[in-house]
Amino acid sequence: MSHMDVVDMAMPGAREWGPLDLVLVFTMWAVMMIGMMAPSASPMLLLFTRIQHERHSRVSTGVASGLFLLGYLLAWMGFSVAATLIQWGLHSAMLISPAMIGTSPLLGGVVLIAAGIYQWTPAKHACLNHCRLPLGYLLNEWRDGAGGALVMGWRHGLYCTGCCWLLMLVLFVVGVMNLLWIALLAAFVLLEKNLPRGRWVSHATGLALIAWGSWMALGAWADI
Repeated sequence: MSHMDVVDMAMPGAREWGPLDLVLVFTMWAVMMIGMMAPSASPMLLLFTRIQHERHSRVSTGVASGLFLLGYLLAWMGFSVAATLIQWGLHSAMLISPAMIGTSPLLGGVVLIAAGIYQWTPAKHACLNHCRLPLGYLLNEWRDGAGGALVMGWRHGLYCTGCCWLLMLVLFVVGVMNLLWIALLAAFVLLEKNLPRGRWVSHATGLALIAWGSWMALGAWADI
């Protein structure tokens, strides 16, 4: 039995969702976000671990680093809740197939255009700069203790979510469980945060998303 067969059996179908279905979809999003976003947090986590070790805090380096990562992932769990509710709404409106692919080209085009425009906004650049300059964040926002590590990780996660949330919604267009696109988005996020000209990568990607979304939306409009 293939991976996708197992996923299809576990995920809710065309029927009305119940509480268990919501839990299953949230779990799916949570696992995806951990797999996609944890690698992009590794530079910040490694630098945090180094500074924590050098400060000789009463909290062990391993515990502090684990709490930092937990805080980071909690921010993405919040996004997973939001994505689950969006998917529930799309399902109720019959705008997403049982295979979790958007069924409205017009709506898909709007999502792609919005994601592309966001790549050019000051909010995107502020969040991306935060992720690209981990040392400045750690030096200016350092908090001691276990609680401090958790809060620092959570705040970093919020910036990261602010940087990438609309890119993650592209999955509603290409397929929530499309493994190729999941891998491509995860790789893009990692490159965008670490390449020397990450902002230009964001801009180029934004233009590509706008063009793709416009083509999709115009095609859907022509068919009406």
